[in-house]
Amino acid sequence: MDKMVVKGGNQLNGVTTASGAKNSTLPLIFASLLADGEHVFHNVPNLADVTSASALLQSLGCEVTYKDHTLRIFMKPLKTFEASYDIVRKMRASILVLGPLMARFHQAKVSLPGGCAIGTRPIDLHLEGMKAMGAQMDVENGYVLGSVKKLQGAKILFESPTVGGTENIMMAATLAEGETIIENAAKEPEIVDLANYLNKMGAKVEGAGSSIIKIKGVERLRAAEHDVIPDRIEAGTLLIAGAITGGEVTVQKCEPADLDALTAKMKESGFKISQDKSSVTVHKCKEWKGVDITTSPHPGFPTDLQAQVMALMTQAQGTSVFTETVFENRFMHVQELVRLNADITPKTRVAVVRGGPGKLQGAPVMATDLRASACLVLAGLVAQDETTVNRIYHLDRGYEDMEGKLTKLGAKVRRIE
Repeated sequence: MDKMVVKGGNQLNGVTTASGAKNSTLPLIFASLLADGEHVFHNVPNLADVTSASALLQSLGCEVTYKDHTLRIFMKPLKTFEASYDIVRKMRASILVLGPLMARFHQAKVSLPGGCAIGTRPIDLHLEGMKAMGAQMDVENGYVLGSVKKLQGAKILFESPTVGGTENIMMAATLAEGETIIENAAKEPEIVDLANYLNKMGAKVEGAGSSIIKIKGVERLRAAEHDVIPDRIEAGTLLIAGAITGGEVTVQKCEPADLDALTAKMKESGFKISQDKSSVTVHKCKEWKGVDITTSPHPGFPTDLQAQVMALMTQAQGTSVFTETVFENRFMHVQELVRLNADITPKTRVAVVRGGPGKLQGAPVMATDLRASACLVLAGLVAQDETTVNRIYHLDRGYEDMEGKLTKLGAKVRRIE
């Protein structure tokens, strides 16, 4: 199992590039189930989760090739409608095969998903949405079993915004009979990207990016070609890497508007941020102050950047209060930061960070999930001596060549087996 060794004390400077968005690529891959033919996706990141999603499609009978960040999926008659436990357990997003399978093939057998340990992420909203569209949905022996003669359009109100639920119902509704209206829909940029591809396929989706999405069902869809949007979480993580070391880093090929929640907090803390149409720069800053962070669904502050900003605030002047409202167990990185000598008091959903530059000291730490692993690498950039981050496979699920990008900016980072 690989580890990452980070030697602290090097200022990061230079220009780097955001990869394609993991959280957009995965639903796009599963959307290919909605139509026969060759689906072509460009700007696809080389990630473990993309490999897992591709393996799942191959297990269903699809042909998948990946070269130079272009993913080609040749959809042909499937040999099975079962997404097995062995594949699904590796990645929660696998549940997104449910909507396309139910819409096009009227049946599905999907293992209950696995993934990282940041809290319970129940799929009950997905299942209730399918039931509202006329499907029979049961859970037996660890599998979701679905069947329907034909999905019917319905009005679906989510009690809380759910990204996966919105994506699943949106895909299911493209081939349903009549109109489906999703109220209190998730608004993330990845939802918009999926809707754009569905519309390229011939779907009729309106309102993506707002709280109300309307989908008029069509008879059939066709394969298409699409460029995946930039990964806003990776872009934000790279900006924080520059900021925490007091350096100046420009992230190119990103969408600055998708980073507004982060850059607003960085400005409040004391950083100067500049941007143009497709890049964001954090400028050198010797001293910054603590800020309070409360996570919430888009366009609020993303939970996927909470851990990374906490690392940044360990070096701030004063106190920061972090409130996590999205996942109940997303402070697992706190105890590892404390191992690095950070002064943090965690409670159930609140963590108080008493910052101060130069406090952190290198030590062996354990990555517990994808974003926690990024947080610990960032902390290692400013800790005295060396920090060894164990279980770095979490990082590979969502960051393409993180050590390579950081090294080019001036970090001393190496991967060991």
